[in-house]
Amino acid sequence: MTDLIDALLHAVAYALVGGAMLVVSYYVLDLAIPGHLGSYLRGIDENGQESVHAHSRSAGVVTSAWLVSNAAVLFTAIWTNGATSLGWALGWTVSFGAVGIVLNTLMFFAVEAITPGNLRRIVTEPGPVRPLAWVAASVALSVGAVVCASIA
Repeated sequence: MTDLIDALLHAVAYALVGGAMLVVSYYVLDLAIPGHLGSYLRGIDENGQESVHAHSRSAGVVTSAWLVSNAAVLFTAIWTNGATSLGWALGWTVSFGAVGIVLNTLMFFAVEAITPGNLRRIVTEPGPVRPLAWVAASVALSVGAVVCASIA
């Protein structure tokens, strides 16, 4: 029974740390783009009203890929270090989670630098998903895969 309780407590600790890292990840992306990311995802128009015509599908695609990428890094850090002490495993989780966030941010700006147009503006525009948003999403997932491979 003690093993079960320990495992449950570890799961809660991992979920709280992982959740906090994902919140940080979201806010870093929010800082990287102009305006408020939540407004683009919810579809808040210039009058402050929610509108299906104001939401950005590009923001949804990039944000989803960004969060999945960072969640994969957190998962891999937990999975590969779960047999060690809780403190050690949480240290790996936070460290590699931070590396994933930083690398995703750097690559987001790298994509913007090497492609025509303004990626941050494109991601926030209402309407259908723009091709550059798909590229940014793919890069985020690729960064996550590379960081996961470096952990494993």
